[in-house]
Amino acid sequence: MASIIGTWRMSYDSVAEAYRRLCGGESAMNAVEYAVAEVEKNPAFTSVGYGGLPARDGQVYLDAGWMDGNTLRCGAVLSVRHISSPVKAARLLCGRAKNWMLCGEGAEAFAIAAGIPVMDMRTDNSVHRWRERLADEISAAGAYDGHDTVCVIAKDDEGHLIVGTSTSGLFMKEPGRVGDTPIAGSGFYADAEAGAAAATGLGEDIMRGCLSYETVARMRAGDNVQHAVETALQTYMMRRDRMGEETENISLIAMDAAGNVGAATSMESFPFAAGTPDGMFLYEAVYRHGQLTIGRRHPEDIPLGS
Repeated sequence: MASIIGTWRMSYDSVAEAYRRLCGGESAMNAVEYAVAEVEKNPAFTSVGYGGLPARDGQVYLDAGWMDGNTLRCGAVLSVRHISSPVKAARLLCGRAKNWMLCGEGAEAFAIAAGIPVMDMRTDNSVHRWRERLADEISAAGAYDGHDTVCVIAKDDEGHLIVGTSTSGLFMKEPGRVGDTPIAGSGFYADAEAGAAAATGLGEDIMRGCLSYETVARMRAGDNVQHAVETALQTYMMRRDRMGEETENISLIAMDAAGNVGAATSMESFPFAAGTPDGMFLYEAVYRHGQLTIGRRHPEDIPLGS
């Protein structure tokens, strides 16, 4: 069955259109690229793509990842400034046996050769926000607010399972900092024989748990998709709790090999969009007092920037 799932309210419109295309016979590859790229090009979403959150030096550095669950091939671009659609570059890199993860100028040279438009990804708004933050002298250590990764997983009727991710990373991050988004196993992972998962939140914490791979490994071992994603996150949260650390900003989405979807979060509110044979809906995962609940929401009830 054709299914798709994407992180945050900001992905709802593009995921809904991608789901319509999937149901019409579009490939999972094209559906995922479309859904992520639509978010990347919208400057209203300040944590992804054009108009993304700047680093300390005022530049917008972007990361993206891609994985084909049928071949276990990946593609990724890291810390790029001028690629108009990082996810498209990541998709084109997928399939290479070598040199499939490129950063900085090398990634941008690849994009130019591939015909992907290059442009300054800063907007007046992103520059204004950077200048305001400089004036406030707020350190990057507390700069999580407003940072969200767009992650999309899709399966088509031919059984192809694809995951794509894209982000501008932490606001006021150190230039050169890379989080989990383009890292296979942490920000994303897909194996068509088991399932796929993707993560959004504080990348430094997500990488410590390799949470996307852990979720898929649990599905491979026989867990259903919801149990796999919940227990992967809960086990990591309990491990951190034993170290005296809180887990505040991690959310996961997942899909099994049959196209069933699931999600988990450590946050009080994590909206996500999903299209399955049951229909296309916006959901909200809520984690309070150690309990996770998931319910459908009307898109108008959750702010577009969420």
